[in-house]
Amino acid sequence: MASDHDLSLTPNSNSAIDRLELSGELERLRQDIKKDRDALDVSIQLARTKAELIFQYEEKAKRGAELILANAEKVKLEAINNEKLRTSLMETIGIARKLVELRDPYTAGHEQHVGDLAKAIAKEMGLDEECQQGLMIAGYLHDIGKIIVPAEILCKPGKLTEDEYRLIKGHVQAGYDLLKNVTFPWNISRAVLEHHERLDGSGYPNSLNADQISIEGRVLAVADVVEAMSAYRPYRPALGIDIALAEIERGRGVIYDEAAVDACVKIFRESGYKIDHSGLLNK
Repeated sequence: MASDHDLSLTPNSNSAIDRLELSGELERLRQDIKKDRDALDVSIQLARTKAELIFQYEEKAKRGAELILANAEKVKLEAINNEKLRTSLMETIGIARKLVELRDPYTAGHEQHVGDLAKAIAKEMGLDEECQQGLMIAGYLHDIGKIIVPAEILCKPGKLTEDEYRLIKGHVQAGYDLLKNVTFPWNISRAVLEHHERLDGSGYPNSLNADQISIEGRVLAVADVVEAMSAYRPYRPALGIDIALAEIERGRGVIYDEAAVDACVKIFRESGYKIDHSGLLNK
């Protein structure tokens, strides 16, 4: 039979075990809670980082969109300004062309026709748009040097004397001198200077040979000859386009650039290109 002392120890021993187990459970629970809290902290941090990245991306996207819009507006303004400058340039060129026509009314429209034809020839040859544009402008200005030639010589119906012809030939150098210091995006002055040069060196003012003549000078030479021959002049009636084309074909590769001649002939005979001389003084 157990003593009272023994009976009093049993519950106390059980209580100690229970407390130990409870303490272990609490510790495990605390550890589990800590793990959950750490996991939660990590999840929260990841969420914050993700949110921050999204915010930064949106801000960058917003700034990028703003830059694109700003650049688009800048390009638009530049295009408007460039168009205004182009319009102003063409108006100024038109005035210069009119000054020549006032001194030589029998060739009114010649400069514009040469410029348009030179551009069409260049396009058929496959030259780039910048070159085409430059040739058109050069054509519009190629005879600007005629302002130094007395009007009575320009409009003279009979044969020119040697001195008169020398004055006429001087319009090329005069045109170059007028244009050489003007800032164009194209080499206008050189084309003007060379539009009476010929491949065999028989041209003027510098008797250049083939390799020395720019492509612009070669194209302009063909356009000038065709337009001039097909139109009326005070000293002869209009010869017509067929005779003008026959002339450049005879000189193809000898005095006129082969590619320019071929392109010119093609646009007239195959593409239906025409020069309207209705605005010129005809007799």
